[in-house]
Amino acid sequence: MTLTEVIQKRYSVRAYKPDPVPNDVLQQVLEAARLAPTAVNKQPFQFIVIHTQGKKEELKRIYRGDFFSEAPIVICACAIPAQAWSRMDKKNYAIVDTIIAMDHLILKATELGLGTCWVAAFNPAAVRDVLGLPEDVEPVVFTPLGYPADTPKAKIRKPLSELVRYEHW
Repeated sequence: MTLTEVIQKRYSVRAYKPDPVPNDVLQQVLEAARLAPTAVNKQPFQFIVIHTQGKKEELKRIYRGDFFSEAPIVICACAIPAQAWSRMDKKNYAIVDTIIAMDHLILKATELGLGTCWVAAFNPAAVRDVLGLPEDVEPVVFTPLGYPADTPKAKIRKPLSELVRYEHW
């Protein structure tokens, strides 16, 4: 599959088969995240891999959608701002770097036939409690990870003319 095909094929999966994700496949997905570019190569993130079996109640505290806990794995991408590069105006890039890594993870998962769904509407206090996160680790986004049990809907995207501006000097 070409990168363009992977990008076109990726969609927000909201139903998962109970089939386990083989460890070697999981490792490939995590390796893609590890290889993502980060500002000054600081890599200020951590991924928490959660095997969902027997953890439905805890996961429901984090996010209520049923599909979230029906996937065999949920991955939490966390930023560590103290380890990140900051621009001259003090803009810290931890969240940016974490999101780039998560995007790599999601695209690799798609290439391998796995489904994912960006979940940012989670309860941060519940995440801290359930996962025991220290104060210096910030949960940024989750994704379920498993084999899709649904079919993609048509993607609706704005035209490039609404998203791109060309500066003329």
